[in-house]
Amino acid sequence: MNFTLKTLAAAGALALIGSASLAQDVTWRVPTSVPEGSPFYVNFLERFADNVTLMTDGAVEVQPFGAGILVPALQVYDGVKDGIVEAGHSTPSYLVNQNPVNAIFAGFPGGMGPEAYVTWIYEAGGQEKLSELRAQEGLKSLIVGIGSSEIMAHSNKEIRSTEDLKGLKYRTSGPWAEVMRDYFGAVPTVVPPGEIYTLLERRGVDAIEWAPPSANLPEGFHEAAPYIITPGIHQPTFLWEVVLKQETWDALDEALKPKIEAAAELTTLQALLNFYDKDMKAMETFAGSKAEVIELDQSVQDELSAAGVDWIKKKAAEDAGMAAILDEYLAYKDRWAAQSGYLIRNGH
Repeated sequence: MNFTLKTLAAAGALALIGSASLAQDVTWRVPTSVPEGSPFYVNFLERFADNVTLMTDGAVEVQPFGAGILVPALQVYDGVKDGIVEAGHSTPSYLVNQNPVNAIFAGFPGGMGPEAYVTWIYEAGGQEKLSELRAQEGLKSLIVGIGSSEIMAHSNKEIRSTEDLKGLKYRTSGPWAEVMRDYFGAVPTVVPPGEIYTLLERRGVDAIEWAPPSANLPEGFHEAAPYIITPGIHQPTFLWEVVLKQETWDALDEALKPKIEAAAELTTLQALLNFYDKDMKAMETFAGSKAEVIELDQSVQDELSAAGVDWIKKKAAEDAGMAAILDEYLAYKDRWAAQSGYLIRNGH
């Protein structure tokens, strides 16, 4: 990953800037969309706060806040726009209903996995496209967290084919909710993160999806439902960002801006590697639990992926700007698939 070297080189170069240029003291209150202590909170936002302190020699302080303390969990972007907080940490997934172009960046069924996606973001223009999108809303975007693939479902019902999805009461959100409803006849529902376990345990839903294995493990979903469905076709990877008003960003000393950007990029790299390691260990725990891990047949995976790509192409057909970004995204996905066979992967 070339962006790793770029991040480290940038950090080294920026360290040479004299501390006199960092006289500005800045504090950002940064709420996120998940509860304090959750893996996204710790691995993304707390890690970013620590890296910002390190890179800026303490000139900028990021104060993390869990969901619901300063603004409601699903209203982080609005909280920034309304000036309630200086910055916010959330995922484009929660904006898909407002503007489906966000699905390209949130991750969607049939989209790129983390290897290809993180490379597209940092080396092939993905980050610039997201920045342009947020600029239209008067916001500055800092990518703070790209994740591994998620668990498709913790389920009270056995799922082995697309027929098993018909009528399934499924806690989900974003593109997957629409694909499940429109293509496979499932019944999606959205609930706040803090209510998912209780809903699954009391069979208020048949199945839930939430996060990668290491984030699901501490939630205990594998103890609440007998089946674990993989792989994460619905969410091959995902992105979280810190957003702030452009005027807030512009008010920073010029010497601080590249340091904060380097902190964000470093956070993304560290967090992704952390997910990879902890997900492996979580899957080992799942395999030793009472829950049965079901890996869908490739033909089923292909059917789900095709539906997701068809869904997003139909959305893009209604928006020329989205269509242009999606064309670049899918072209890069195809290039990766065609040219990545030389890579050694230690698995199937």
